[in-house]
Amino acid sequence: MATTLLRKTVLTAAGIAATAGGIAGPAIAAHAAPAEKAAIVADRKSGHGERELDVRYEAQPNFYFCGPAAARNALSVQGKNIDVHAMAKEMGTTEAGTNSINDITPVLNKETGAKDAYKSVEISTPKADDKQTDKLRADVVKTVDAGRAVVANIAGTATDTDGTTHSFEGGHYISVIGYRDNGHTVTIADSADPNTATYRMNIDNLADWIATRGYSTS
Repeated sequence: MATTLLRKTVLTAAGIAATAGGIAGPAIAAHAAPAEKAAIVADRKSGHGERELDVRYEAQPNFYFCGPAAARNALSVQGKNIDVHAMAKEMGTTEAGTNSINDITPVLNKETGAKDAYKSVEISTPKADDKQTDKLRADVVKTVDAGRAVVANIAGTATDTDGTTHSFEGGHYISVIGYRDNGHTVTIADSADPNTATYRMNIDNLADWIATRGYSTS
């Protein structure tokens, strides 16, 4: 099955199992995760090769709201508190998920209050090359330094800096809320499971996770 930026492939693995009779992929605790809110406070540092934004985390209320939830968490770093159901309506989210990053970028622009605050960037290849990875790193640093979070559409399995794997074979959306080591390591806010609300990942692993899809960035 092809995976492209515009395809409806944003369900978590658990969501795929629920809607398609159990298509392969490790189940993640996103299917029944309750919507939980918690203030995740991070140090704001700039000029030292690192910065993390304060996110008012909220878990997605069901298996197919990862797109609206990721956008909501991303906008929370700007001090905005937007109802995830309202965002889902604007994005056209259904039980099949949210079509693509292109449905999220306009909502981020609207809620940020600037039509060009965000743009969509595609990584169309099956694996990110060095140029695409470097661009992603630069985009994360630029966006976070501007006080905004990146929203990314990912698929497959990736390993964080603690060695924990995160698997979303059917696709998923996440927010990138910070960076270290000049962007070579990033901080992710993941709405799928409040028990792993945030984690860090090498930029190379994140770029490959986004491959065949895209991300919203300043």
